[in-house]
Amino acid sequence: MKKLSGSELAEFIKERQAKAVRGLRQAHLINPKLAIVLTIDDPVIEIYMKLKKNYGADILVDVEIHRIKQTEAIKTIQALNKDPSVHGIIVQLPLEDPTQTDEIINAVAPEKDVDALGKNAILDPATPTAILWLLAGYGIDLKDKKVTILGKGKLVGEPLETMLLNSKVTVVAHDSNTSKEHISEDVKNSDIIITATGNPGILTSDMIPKNAVVVDAGVAMEAGRAVGDVAQDVYERQDLKITPKKGGVGPLTVCALFENVIKAAKLDNR
Repeated sequence: MKKLSGSELAEFIKERQAKAVRGLRQAHLINPKLAIVLTIDDPVIEIYMKLKKNYGADILVDVEIHRIKQTEAIKTIQALNKDPSVHGIIVQLPLEDPTQTDEIINAVAPEKDVDALGKNAILDPATPTAILWLLAGYGIDLKDKKVTILGKGKLVGEPLETMLLNSKVTVVAHDSNTSKEHISEDVKNSDIIITATGNPGILTSDMIPKNAVVVDAGVAMEAGRAVGDVAQDVYERQDLKITPKKGGVGPLTVCALFENVIKAAKLDNR
């Protein structure tokens, strides 16, 4: 088994980003700031909040968390859009009332939409970018490969499918409406499997072909701890290239998010 460690790649990216932020602060008097709009209490989300706060502190990007009711979201976002000290805004998903997701996300100004979820986004979405960085960092070429994505959520599966299709990669993506038989057939015929469903253990060893690449971008809580989509028996395989249980896509997702904050701050300097 070869582990695809995002943590190792993230350290190099973090050093570069810290240097870029120092340049913005010293040469241009710009202090990059990320505002996070949070409307729900969730232990998984709190893990991500802590990661983002700590990462921001390490590279000198200010991170503000706005804990509000969903009914206040659009008003809060509009105020942040007008605030010149804020360069990036993210709305932490899921929302308590998901029927408002598109309306609330699209309220974020495109130049500040660092999650790139709005219909007019000009930046690349963080987690899909992190997955592509991870594959590239380990020399995994997508050309002439078949990629299967499990999960078509707004944060990972849906934008990743679009990015891969735009790069002329052969990709199929499945959501919860796809039959297990269809999913199993596609996975067994794949070179690269990327899962982001938030269903613990949904991807099992018997589904995965020999010498495949497996990227687990799913997160859920099980017995009080964060777990991924990949079952334990997969990690017992020696023929796979696979993200570890910790330190896979997650660290690079945080990197990619702050990459967008830095890009947004640089746009502010034009």
